[in-house]
Amino acid sequence: MASSLASLTVVLPGDSISPSALPQPAKKTKPLTLGPGLRHLPPDTIASTIAGALVTDPRKNAAWIEHNSGRYLPTSGDLVIATVNTSGADIFNCLITPHTPYAALPHLAFEGATRKTRPQLPTNSLVYCRIVNAGKDSSPELTCVDPSTGKSEGLGPLKGGMVFPISMGMARRLLAGKKGGVTVLEGLSEKMGFEVAVGRNGALWVDGGSVKVTLAVGRAVQEVDERALGEKGQKKIVERVLRGL
Repeated sequence: MASSLASLTVVLPGDSISPSALPQPAKKTKPLTLGPGLRHLPPDTIASTIAGALVTDPRKNAAWIEHNSGRYLPTSGDLVIATVNTSGADIFNCLITPHTPYAALPHLAFEGATRKTRPQLPTNSLVYCRIVNAGKDSSPELTCVDPSTGKSEGLGPLKGGMVFPISMGMARRLLAGKKGGVTVLEGLSEKMGFEVAVGRNGALWVDGGSVKVTLAVGRAVQEVDERALGEKGQKKIVERVLRGL
């Protein structure tokens, strides 16, 4: 994902995307994958359906439109923080956002889960998941295991902590690691211990072991997001938060 952040092109609904703006993978074996905000108009036109920044990932030969406002569109492969609403015979019905249909999280989609050992998740439980299917005419399907290893790889129920709403752009930057340009968490972690999980659906889960630390970390990220702070601004926030603790 990090490779997709090299350049951004702002587009408006209905704009045709120039072939030169689309990813140019080293190997031509992968077909172009269109993500949220883009559609194919036969025979060979790619057009935007929303306003935002065109983001490309040459490694995956994928392109999509990133926008901070508006609604999250479930996309296969995305990491999300879901909220359990109800439990059926074989699945948990989960909310990804208030406006999207329930997403299905199978009871057996957890590391080591069997019909006898499947997790018991009450209503409003938080789960860190990956979207495995997000068809246009079907509800999203979630999983908490990596299909290649069968391991959780950090996915699963999120116990304790708090969830802080962030923009989808901030979520993307956090998930992009160092190339995302968000340094506030790294700065705080040098003096504080905490855990975080980032959902592409605009959710940040933080557990700092205490309410004070959890709030400090979550609000620091929100401030960076809302004020669009660069490295210097983020450093000042880190210094201020650490003084307050």
